[in-house]
Amino acid sequence: MTGGFLALLGEVAFRLLEPWPLKVVVDAIVKPNARSQPGVLRVLLLAAIAIIVVAAFRALSSYLMTVALSLAGSRAMTRVRRDVYDHMLSLSVRYHGKAKTGDLVNRLTGDISRLTDVAVSAVVPLAGNVVTLIGMTVVMIWLDPMLALIVVAAFPVFLMTSARDGRRITSAARVQRRREGDLAGTVSESLGAITVVHAYGLEQELGNRFASNNNRSLREGAKTTRLSAGLERRTDLLIGAATAAVVFAGGSQVLSGHLTPGELIVFVTYLKGAFKPMRDMAKYTGRIAKAAASGERIVDVLTTDVDIRDLPHAKPAPRFAGHVQFDDVTAAYGAGRVALKGVTLDVPAGSTVGVVGESGAGKSTLASLLLRLQDPVSGRVLVDGHDMRDLTLASLRSQVAIVLQESVLFATDVRENIRFGSATASDEEVEHAARLARADEFIRALPDGYDSELGERGATLSGGQRQRIAIARAMLRDAPIVVLDEATAGLDGDSEREVRAALERLCADRTTFVISHDPEAVRHCDVVVRLQQGRLRAISTRTGHADVG
Repeated sequence: MTGGFLALLGEVAFRLLEPWPLKVVVDAIVKPNARSQPGVLRVLLLAAIAIIVVAAFRALSSYLMTVALSLAGSRAMTRVRRDVYDHMLSLSVRYHGKAKTGDLVNRLTGDISRLTDVAVSAVVPLAGNVVTLIGMTVVMIWLDPMLALIVVAAFPVFLMTSARDGRRITSAARVQRRREGDLAGTVSESLGAITVVHAYGLEQELGNRFASNNNRSLREGAKTTRLSAGLERRTDLLIGAATAAVVFAGGSQVLSGHLTPGELIVFVTYLKGAFKPMRDMAKYTGRIAKAAASGERIVDVLTTDVDIRDLPHAKPAPRFAGHVQFDDVTAAYGAGRVALKGVTLDVPAGSTVGVVGESGAGKSTLASLLLRLQDPVSGRVLVDGHDMRDLTLASLRSQVAIVLQESVLFATDVRENIRFGSATASDEEVEHAARLARADEFIRALPDGYDSELGERGATLSGGQRQRIAIARAMLRDAPIVVLDEATAGLDGDSEREVRAALERLCADRTTFVISHDPEAVRHCDVVVRLQQGRLRAISTRTGHADVG
């Protein structure tokens, strides 16, 4: 930034010097009997050389300024993109459940790219022009205060016009960016469910919906363009009027002998340079307005509070034994909708607990509390006597492994997908975990074995294969607490047997929560609890049964 602004000052200085050799030439050749004057050719030659030298140094300064400030702006926006992404990742599951994924991606990529582009291609040139304007105004006042007053009088008129139109352009750009965010959300949603789209023949309906939103975005974009073009043309008229006044008054000053022809040329050249910021401001108003709307969308994400965070007194968790307690826990989905109410449960370390109930009974909420994806409205969740809120999130979550019904794999190779369980694991440890999860055989049968690239969300594998890779990831984590959320649901007989065998190894000697709507899936558990409408209705063990509702 410092180097860029020093180069900017140099560029301004050479721009101020640029018309002076021309002044010398004009004043020399308009003198009576200029041909007979001694040294005129030498003056012309020196002036020509000066023009080349000034142009060269101005070009060099402009190059250094553009590169330095553009690099600084790009680095700043790269930092912003990283911060926005980190903040998005820290926001709770509840936030992401309401937000549109496509719109968030659009903010992270499109909005920040727009800010970067405007910072480099509009703001940097405008900054240089404003500094030039100040320098030229000072020189014009020194040359002729009256002519300078004509130039200065045009600026308030421009500022009033641009302020009024700028508000309207920004408003239209804000609506357009919101429309574009909705478009991105629609695209992400439909492409993410492409199987359902084809199965139910929704192509036409979704296409019509997209076209409708697309046309609304077009109308807002056209409005922004129309307002920007109107501002540019009014600015051209204002500049034309001011230039005409200066030419008339300046010509009169030359005729009266108060200015030389060369000084008038310098003044008119400065006039052109002084009005350049106005032209650029009018030209870039639409782009700057869109960038401002993008900035608002980015700030909107960054100012969203992280509702699940480390408390000031939180400390790293010790290695858990796995004794889990729910102490009169009430939890909500948000907006006051109760998901669990008054749940009390004591799970000894190493036990296997089955959690059953109908959809909406609160089973997944129970699982999210174990990972502290949400906090109880009241009551406490304790591990080995520690309230989860008194422990740091990283140290807590590193000791809980989860296997979901739809295990999420990433678009990278198999080895890295397993290594997400422990970033420091060696290749040997990754392969050992895969063998324990009964995944090694089919992984080695893939074209590139452990280095085989997977499609997005692991779409290139079968359901059972995805589950076993997810189990291998959990194996590598070596967590004392395991959560299985419908981990075998939807699998065929052979795949289910393979996955169950892998899960038995994963859960051995660990505190395990098996969440299912199917009572048969939890019959092997040490304890089975039944949830109904958020309440714990019954607890059964291998030795007996007790109602608690």
